[in-house]
Amino acid sequence: MPVHQIAAASLLGLAAMPHAGAQDAEARLQAVEVKGQAARGAAAAYTTTVMESDDVADAHVSQPQELLRKVPGMAVNSYQLSGVGDAIVLRGFGGGGHGGDVGVALDGIALNEAMSHADGYVDLNVIIPLEIERLTVYKGPVSALYGNFNRAGLIAIDTRKQGEYRQVDWGLASHGTLDAQAALGLKLSEGEFLNLAAQQWRSDGFRAQSASQRSTAALRWSRQITPALEVALSARLHHAEGDSPGYVTAAQFATDPYGKDPRAMNDGARKDFATLRADTRYALSPQLSWLAFAYTTRQSFTRWFSRPVSTAQWRQREESYERTVYGVGTSLNGRHVTALTPIHWVAGLESLRESTDYLYYDGLLQRERTAPAINDRDSRLNSLSAYAEVDAPIHRLLQLSAGLRWDRFTGDCLRNGPETGADPCGPLARTSHASPKLGLRSQVAPGVLLRASWSEGFALASNFAKYALGAAQLEPNIFRQTEVGAQFRPVAGLVLDVAAYRLLSSQEIRNTAPGVYENYGATRRTGAEASVQWAVRRDLDLEVAWGSARSRVTENGNPSLVGRQVAGVPRHTATVALAWRPVPRWQGTLAWRHVGRYAVNADNSVSYGGYATWDLGLGYSLPGSRSRIYATVSNLTDKAYATSSSIIGGTQLFAPGAPRTLKVGVQAHF
Repeated sequence: MPVHQIAAASLLGLAAMPHAGAQDAEARLQAVEVKGQAARGAAAAYTTTVMESDDVADAHVSQPQELLRKVPGMAVNSYQLSGVGDAIVLRGFGGGGHGGDVGVALDGIALNEAMSHADGYVDLNVIIPLEIERLTVYKGPVSALYGNFNRAGLIAIDTRKQGEYRQVDWGLASHGTLDAQAALGLKLSEGEFLNLAAQQWRSDGFRAQSASQRSTAALRWSRQITPALEVALSARLHHAEGDSPGYVTAAQFATDPYGKDPRAMNDGARKDFATLRADTRYALSPQLSWLAFAYTTRQSFTRWFSRPVSTAQWRQREESYERTVYGVGTSLNGRHVTALTPIHWVAGLESLRESTDYLYYDGLLQRERTAPAINDRDSRLNSLSAYAEVDAPIHRLLQLSAGLRWDRFTGDCLRNGPETGADPCGPLARTSHASPKLGLRSQVAPGVLLRASWSEGFALASNFAKYALGAAQLEPNIFRQTEVGAQFRPVAGLVLDVAAYRLLSSQEIRNTAPGVYENYGATRRTGAEASVQWAVRRDLDLEVAWGSARSRVTENGNPSLVGRQVAGVPRHTATVALAWRPVPRWQGTLAWRHVGRYAVNADNSVSYGGYATWDLGLGYSLPGSRSRIYATVSNLTDKAYATSSSIIGGTQLFAPGAPRTLKVGVQAHF
């Protein structure tokens, strides 16, 4: 059994042991500060969605991205490929997660990968849902605490720290699926804590050749050395592997959506991920604290993928990435009261060195290489960043926030051996950018909070374009967002939040000749979002998350694309959920999820009509405990639908969503 499975199995057993004197404190832990939490109040000037640990536990999800359907205007276009990150849609961008449109940070450290599979690629499966203390989605490039890969927004995930708890969630589902999660918090001594989490997930899959499994274990030890000094060490191990049946064509999707194209070979992926981190927190005074961290990550990822290269021919390709990261950072967090206003602020520095050893082969025969490497190279990206953010609530009508981030990038690309490809590979020209952020919120009346913000983000040239000699004079691609919003609490138990935004991109980067690039291209993204949380009655709750996005190309090297929609972005998304508690200890849930039509390709000649699904749930809380048993039915009507559609090699392809799926499980607190 691999070490990751041993660690996961050991913790799953430990968490199930009886725990005398367990405390309820885990429901609302006081999180130890990580990067920038002193300025968290500034987030009220921007549109954010926050989910706490109880929200995550109640959802019984196997992957963190399943939580995003509750975020207004957010969607996940799942590729249904083992080990491959899904595409996250936010604010008119369709390439988050699988590309660099959305930043993801775990305890203040970015998970986005500079050159692994795609710029900004991120694998949320290295995070165990049950270990999440808080998940915050920031809309747009509003946070000064994070730079690259933050243009559509940021998913900031904080894990549990300190506290005493023992919690498990074990579930069995259709298609031979097992999901076993555990989280354990121990107080070793006064001021010393150990937090552990583990997940073992495996499934036979709902299609042929779709079995996969993953094992994850996370550990954090912290100790209060003195009243002013705290240190912490944390580690994370993840192993995943599986087979993939690949995409199906339109004709196959219409007749046999759960089949496998006979031209798809033995596709799949495997991944190993390990990270080690050290943190220090020192209180210089009651109003001022100093934070520092250092970490390293080692990662290995290989993927085999069959796809059409023409309407008549399919080929299998292999991509392998060996990734190494070293990062350090430090910040000051202050809370002061002046004659004019209380001020919360954070200022910090970070440095990151990331190296990716990349191998790319095409035309494989059942994973056997039949031709020389197209790419065999090592890319390096170094960054130095400085940031500051301040929140000054001068008056209930005038609560100001501001931020500024500066990033500088250097790097290089070196060939490890012969290549047949022509992608550029050379030194990265030094690039820097400063991104300002401004916010205002106003409590104009009891239960009425207005907000407005303006923020800027950026993106480097994608993939190996940044290492081209002809890209030396490029400026970053700039994104500027203007947003207005309001939150209303008209009566007890009802919260309504609405927002409207305009996000403009300029200086987009295009290729004008082999190895030559320029800044030319622009887009305009506008939209509206709304959420409702309403305790209709003592026994009935209603939640609504709705978003409308309109993304248009306003400048492009190809004039025929001007005015076209940005591909992969649904026009509308909505989730409506009801929770009903007709009798004590019993709760039923019903949720409707709608993902609207979107363009599949750049010229909008092909589109996908979207889908709507229903989910049903039933839970029973065991007497005298915080434990419960539950059952859920996903895709209640057994609808055949696609979680994503794309054009590859001139062929429209579909990733089938799962048919009706039953899951039963138990969630226990000891």
